[in-house]
Amino acid sequence: MTGEYVPGLEGVPATRSNISFVDGRAGVLEYRGIPIDQLAESSTFLETAFLLIFGHLPIKEELYGFEAEILSHRRVKYRIRDMIKSFPESGRPMVALQSCIAALGMFYPLKGMSSEEHAYQSTIRLLAKLPTMVATFHQMRLGNDPVPPRDDLNHSANFLYMLTGKEPDPRAARIFDVCLMLHAEHTVNASTFSALVTASTLADPYTVITSAAGTLSGPLHGGANEEVNDMLRRIGTIEKVRPYIEERLARKQKIMGVGHRVYKVKDPRATILQNLARELFDSFGYSHLYEIAVEVERVCDELLGPRGIFPNVDFYSGLVYEKLGILPDLFTPVFAISRVAGWLAHWHEQSSDNRIFRPTQVYTGEHNVEYTPLSLRSYA
Repeated sequence: MTGEYVPGLEGVPATRSNISFVDGRAGVLEYRGIPIDQLAESSTFLETAFLLIFGHLPIKEELYGFEAEILSHRRVKYRIRDMIKSFPESGRPMVALQSCIAALGMFYPLKGMSSEEHAYQSTIRLLAKLPTMVATFHQMRLGNDPVPPRDDLNHSANFLYMLTGKEPDPRAARIFDVCLMLHAEHTVNASTFSALVTASTLADPYTVITSAAGTLSGPLHGGANEEVNDMLRRIGTIEKVRPYIEERLARKQKIMGVGHRVYKVKDPRATILQNLARELFDSFGYSHLYEIAVEVERVCDELLGPRGIFPNVDFYSGLVYEKLGILPDLFTPVFAISRVAGWLAHWHEQSSDNRIFRPTQVYTGEHNVEYTPLSLRSYA
């Protein structure tokens, strides 16, 4: 069987979904039909996660029950903590997180529960425990005991507290919560496709999310915001922005955080994140990197805008995370803490009408090649 080969399956529909929608030319992102700017203005991450996973905005009783369930499952088994303690201090946090997610499946098998009950409890545990595992690894690699979760703090404030040991300012916690909403879902990207393929085999949800997390760890998917911050530091001053950009373009090199496979206008999440960064720096102190970033965007708009290349979600998010006290190598695990909502939504959707993925290929090799005995083989 032969067919047209499309590298990276770009633009090839792989599934039907009503979870999220992107119009790259109009700069639109919607979760279940609701524009992302409305959610960022009025919702919370956990309410948005409920919307994505279960398909509707919860009524008050549903939301309070959902939040209470997640709060009650924040803690992790002591054997998970012992496992994290044995990880090397120099280990990559994203690899640590992927290992912990896989281990969760050993502690929470299906056993006597119905599939529906198991799906719900797995959803709760994954949303609740990923932040704890990331913060636990970070504290332990510093030689500290993990900071236990606090039941009086909401989802985002509690993560920042476990990560730093300090209760965050409510404004900072709210800004972080919006960041989680913005990264929660974005149609069928690489990690979501990985989750779909794994889910289609009827693998358990912990394996599905482990697969997605492994895909996210690749430098072509997660981690771009860390590289943006590195770029801004290399540039150093506003005066060096234009020479840096022009030199990179002359060498046909990428400008980190600029350009997107889907968006041909400025990523709507980047606009929201820029406003969050400005609010954060106005409230908690100036950052010269932000001023450099604004100039990078201005020069790139001039030089690349006519080609439909604009800042994406990664351009300002790293600046926000760094100001919140999150280290650069934790940016991608924080992405996973957020995107697990979208992965779970797609897992639920795939499970409701499942068909195993079995794509074909375009074969480019030889045919009818004769086997050569070992004694007769030699280098040409």
